[in-house]
Amino acid sequence: MDTQIIIVLVLNFLISIIGTLAYSVRLVGVRTGKIAVTFAVFNVLMLVSRTAVTFQVPLLTKFVESNSSSNDLLKIFNYIILVSGIASIVGAILIPTFQRMFSKAVDHFSIERSIPKLIIHSFSKTGIKYMKDSIAIPVKESVTSINFKNLPRRILFYNFISVAIITAGAFAPIYAGSLVPEFSTTCLALAPIINGTATILTSIFIDPHLSIMTDDVIDGKCSEEDFRGCIIGMVGSKIVGTFTALALFIPASYIIVFVANYI
Repeated sequence: MDTQIIIVLVLNFLISIIGTLAYSVRLVGVRTGKIAVTFAVFNVLMLVSRTAVTFQVPLLTKFVESNSSSNDLLKIFNYIILVSGIASIVGAILIPTFQRMFSKAVDHFSIERSIPKLIIHSFSKTGIKYMKDSIAIPVKESVTSINFKNLPRRILFYNFISVAIITAGAFAPIYAGSLVPEFSTTCLALAPIINGTATILTSIFIDPHLSIMTDDVIDGKCSEEDFRGCIIGMVGSKIVGTFTALALFIPASYIIVFVANYI
């Protein structure tokens, strides 16, 4: 496999894991009682994710431009989306460990009030020891104890749709450009149109609901157990949505081609 694609797969794996772990950040904020600090610390990981995206897109685009006539392009894109799904599952498995480590990071940052010091501490002997001690394996009771009647099914459905669209929309414009090389730039420019739908769902329905639910837990209007069940449900809908993107990818690519031809 081409070196560029291997790098893309590694970057995509990292991006998807961070995206999955992001769902548990609110839960850490609730448990530590430091919502704002929690998100401030998590921004460091989001910076890593955004940097990975910055490198992933041009690498993948350059590969497609150099191999536009290859019959393996579709297979490669399917591999990339499949890796996203696998990374989401790995991220879900890592959530218990991440919560322990991240809670400690939030507490340490509250004392030191410095991201550089936090990063240095993470690689110190004490930090590494704590990370080893924080390793935890998910237990089935985390799922079996969920009160499914209290899950916000509408929000979970919106999240499923949003993730499926974002995952397919991240790669469909690039693949569409290989189908109509003369309109490749137009295809890439149409990416925000596809992702706009997912952004609307996230901004209007999903994020506000989770924010209100977070405040309700803090105020005692919602139990932490119900909130944890909601987070697990969100992670589950992300995993299903990511794999669903495999079915959406080709239709999305041809829709972009159609629009690029008649815009």
